[in-house]
Amino acid sequence: MSLPLPLDIWNALPIPTLLLDPDGQVALANTAAETFLNASQGQLAERGWDAQLPPDSPLRSVLAEARAGGSGIAAYDLDVVFIGGRRSRADVMVGAVPDAPGWLTLALQPRAVTAMVDRQMGQAGAARSAVGVAAMLAHEIKNPLSGIRGAAQLLNHGADAETRELTGLIVSEVDRVATLIDRMEGFTDTRPRRPQPENIHAILSHVRKLAETGFARGLSIRERYDPSLPPVLGSRDALVQLFLNLLKNAAEASPKNGEIEITTAYRHGLRVAAPGGKERISLPLEVCVIDQGAGPPPAVADHMFDPFVSSKRGGSGLGLALVAKVAGDHGGVVEFERRGSRTLFRVLLPVGKGQA
Repeated sequence: MSLPLPLDIWNALPIPTLLLDPDGQVALANTAAETFLNASQGQLAERGWDAQLPPDSPLRSVLAEARAGGSGIAAYDLDVVFIGGRRSRADVMVGAVPDAPGWLTLALQPRAVTAMVDRQMGQAGAARSAVGVAAMLAHEIKNPLSGIRGAAQLLNHGADAETRELTGLIVSEVDRVATLIDRMEGFTDTRPRRPQPENIHAILSHVRKLAETGFARGLSIRERYDPSLPPVLGSRDALVQLFLNLLKNAAEASPKNGEIEITTAYRHGLRVAAPGGKERISLPLEVCVIDQGAGPPPAVADHMFDPFVSSKRGGSGLGLALVAKVAGDHGGVVEFERRGSRTLFRVLLPVGKGQA
């Protein structure tokens, strides 16, 4: 049979698309489909769906329903589970090929992409809320703290042991609250930045050294970088803070003697609206921080970038909110996903022109 589209156009389609023969096997898969399914067209044709999908896969049911009805069918936000445990959510569209009885086209639109703009807007809203809350608390609470601390220290002079214990408790709690306010003040810095091309690997190397000499001591940090990555457009200090927070989050979630992996890659095709404008920015630079922790519970996962949301005992819920703010300030996006037994945070950033 003739192809629904010329081969070069077929492979240029950004959406994973497959052509299925009357037996339901893969006859053709474009480049995006090979990436999504993590298998080449030859492997898909040779091994069939049995090597990709378990027998009870919802995707198999959609394909069977489309074949039985002989017409197109769409299923939105479908949970696509693969052999080996990998899973993804996607919008699935199945259509019949004209003048070719039994042949079907299958298009899979990953939900990670379709939800990207909504996620970016949600993170921007969370960041704005954090800015307002932080500014208010910094003004209303931090100023009296020094007076409370000073009064407690004065009471400590000449006091008995029991009183000194109480004044010491006051001082330590005041210091704890002051530290929390200092962290929140990171949200209130709305001064315009001057982004410039920065070497992302130099930033990550600096962050790794800070982590290994501090909160990540005893953990193994492994790097897997794309050496040909172009510079990122951004503020070095802000990006250091972003990845330091992600690495600290990974270290706190990791088991004893666990491993943290940092990866970089170049991804084509993703463009999102720039904050405050109509221009669409390409976000091809990908940085992932992967840990072996159990990840947050489902009730927290959908709101983990909101301020004051945390699944950790004693956690402030500000670290990931700051990550979302800094990424948004750069026109970027932060994503979270579970990958088997690992937790992955993915940061997508724009490219900087010129030399880093």
